[in-house]
Amino acid sequence: MAEKRRDGPAMKRKILLIDDHLPSRSFLARALAQEGFDIVGEGASARSSVFLAKEKKPDAILMAVGLPDVDGISAAQKIMEASPCPVILVTSHYEAATIERAKKAGVMAYLIKPVRPEELRPTIEMAASRFAEFMSLRKENEDLTKTLESRKAIERAKGILMKRQGLSEAEAFALIQKRSMDTRKPMAEIAEAIMLTEGMTRERRI
Repeated sequence: MAEKRRDGPAMKRKILLIDDHLPSRSFLARALAQEGFDIVGEGASARSSVFLAKEKKPDAILMAVGLPDVDGISAAQKIMEASPCPVILVTSHYEAATIERAKKAGVMAYLIKPVRPEELRPTIEMAASRFAEFMSLRKENEDLTKTLESRKAIERAKGILMKRQGLSEAEAFALIQKRSMDTRKPMAEIAEAIMLTEGMTRERRI
């Protein structure tokens, strides 16, 4: 019998694993299976990741940064252009330059090695939530670069709303989305207005 998830019956998320380091990939595969995820494919290169993402249509991809052909960040960008999917970067070093490149490529979340099994579910769920936001933005913007720029503005605006009103990340996004629908203005424009208001408020305090 298949093992049931601890939090009750729910649809299993399909996960694609890309890592050329076999021990690391095997550990992640076991940990994901124990957490109730469905491993739909494994690969060891950027090229295989793009092919498998299109073929398997996973709910999320766990991707190592260091790959033998092209690094995981470049692979993530190709995936976001060809067959968009939440990409979670698995890295040994949380460096500012790496994170900035990853953001520009459309990476949704990060896991730092050594990965703890209890980190997997919340990170994957967060990536899935952010990806849903990203796709909402993409409907507004046909251009990938413009969508990524809009996402940056909305991330900052969400942070302001979360701090100012005590909202969760999802609630903050929903509020920006509602204002966008009510005013018939793009979400990025609403985000810019929130940041402008915050800046003016700070200036008055000085």
